[in-house]
Amino acid sequence: MNSIKIPKLRIGNIETQIPIIQGGMSVGVSLAGLASAVANEGGIGVIGAAGIGMLEPDFKTNFKEANKRALKKEIRKAKKMTNGIIGVNILVALSDYDELSKVAVEEGADLIFLGAGLPLEDPNAIPLGKLREVAIKVVPIVSSAKAAKLIFKYWAKNYNHVPDAVVVEGPMAGGHLGFKLNQIDDPDYRLEKILPEIIPAIKPYEDRFGKGIPVIAAGGIYTGADIYKFMQMGAQGVQMATRFVATYECDADIVFKEAYLKCKKEDLIIIRSPVGLPGRAIKNEFLEEVSSGKRMPFSCPWQCLRGCNYRKSPYCIAKALTNAKKGNLFEGFAFAGANAYRVDKIVSVKELIEELLREYKKATGNS
Repeated sequence: MNSIKIPKLRIGNIETQIPIIQGGMSVGVSLAGLASAVANEGGIGVIGAAGIGMLEPDFKTNFKEANKRALKKEIRKAKKMTNGIIGVNILVALSDYDELSKVAVEEGADLIFLGAGLPLEDPNAIPLGKLREVAIKVVPIVSSAKAAKLIFKYWAKNYNHVPDAVVVEGPMAGGHLGFKLNQIDDPDYRLEKILPEIIPAIKPYEDRFGKGIPVIAAGGIYTGADIYKFMQMGAQGVQMATRFVATYECDADIVFKEAYLKCKKEDLIIIRSPVGLPGRAIKNEFLEEVSSGKRMPFSCPWQCLRGCNYRKSPYCIAKALTNAKKGNLFEGFAFAGANAYRVDKIVSVKELIEELLREYKKATGNS
């Protein structure tokens, strides 16, 4: 691996051996197992916090405490399995976003990745004084230069502090997407288009705060050649999720992984999630029944996502995704990126990263 010269990724005082971040996949798809394996190979491993408490026996009756307990367990477990870099992905739209953020800080995660919403309104959600004290890095995930500018301007004005990096996620990503339905296939919203708009929007804050703020490309990145392409465009790293599902170390059930192996391009569809966002998923019988108007009865003892209108929702997305993670695709479905149909085998994280590095080297013309 060391013979292949690929730039390191530096986020503040954190430096990776390879500029690859494993995307945080929630409801137990990326836990300590996958995150530590990626960290051990020199990348950034990420635990997905949303719905993590569904692995706890008291989740239905005590969901906030179950989430906190499960996240603590996974961060501690990951830290025992690696000396590498571990991050936590937390959705801003979660009703317990603030509490999970504090757990990540207290347990010594290296980074917090903030997706599904803009971290603006609630100054208590991320304890900034504590962040500075423990040197945890905060990285919002955005889908436009406009969103990046809003976050950086707000933080600079209100906290005299700005995020340490930013992930720009294009519309080929899996899961919930930060785009309107009509934007997903619009060439003007492709990652190749929005990445070059975000880099200059961040530059003034690098100068003002005297620190490098790397921009990380995400959404549809599949090969080492893709990594090379986006880094040539100015990204300083990439975030990848779909490729890491088809690894032995991924924390999802083998049936979940096999859904990626079996799916065809036409099986990757855009759904309208109960939380009000479009999402990309693998078509299956469950989703076909939902689209035909069938309701999947459920009770909601909490509202885990602020935007979820559970009284009108045909199903509970948290429950459906948890079922899928556990291998029950009759009562759930798998989120996946636009390139999931290209997955044809399950490999180790080590094998995957070696393949990506070979492809990167070949793309540089130095093979």
